[in-house]
Amino acid sequence: MKVKRNADMTAAKIRSKLEELADQDAALFAGRFFKTGPGQYGEGDLFRGIRVPVLRKIARSFADTPLQEVLELLHSPYHEDRLVALLLLMHRFSGAEQVGREKIYELYITNTCFINNWDLVDISSPHIVGRFLFQRSRSPLYTLAVSSDLWERRIAITATFYFIRQGEFEDTLAIAGELLDDREDLIHKAAGWMLREVGKRDMAAEERFLLQHYRRMPRTMLRYAIERFPEEKRLSYLKGEL
Repeated sequence: MKVKRNADMTAAKIRSKLEELADQDAALFAGRFFKTGPGQYGEGDLFRGIRVPVLRKIARSFADTPLQEVLELLHSPYHEDRLVALLLLMHRFSGAEQVGREKIYELYITNTCFINNWDLVDISSPHIVGRFLFQRSRSPLYTLAVSSDLWERRIAITATFYFIRQGEFEDTLAIAGELLDDREDLIHKAAGWMLREVGKRDMAAEERFLLQHYRRMPRTMLRYAIERFPEEKRLSYLKGEL
């Protein structure tokens, strides 16, 4: 894939490239996979049917797209367009100085209504929200954790993946505790996943949390959290025998 000249770095050019690569059959499959039917979590989302590795290549080839053009792309009704926009934001954030990172973070936080499916959240929140807040107050995460918006709550817990990778678990455990009574299965999965990631690095830290909460944890959250436990211990948690 050829690198585009700066003059070609526009939302319109990116959309044109994505339109060329659209696959109707793959789009129909993606629509079912990401639950876009009436009343489902992705209701109304539109897909072009382009695989993520291809989207990553497109993002690399348009890496110098101006921020305003990226924002326009993020506002697209098409899922893949928004994913490319997030990949571009991640790239820009990684290479930016403090002021540039703050601008991208604020853009992200004020546009969460367009970061509205689990893959969009998971691919971006650790690299932008988590990385930005790592050496700052974590209070914005606790605000997101009690949001009425499903995706903002998911951002709150998955952003802490960046902290986990740096060996810090306190906020992950605290936010997972805030989400114990959440009604959404997608939150249970995300919190359980983050607890499992804590356990990969510090099993004792995860188990202290589990021993305090496992009897009231949503079943999905618990299953995700203990997925890598030895079978005997895993069954003991599931049976409530600890």
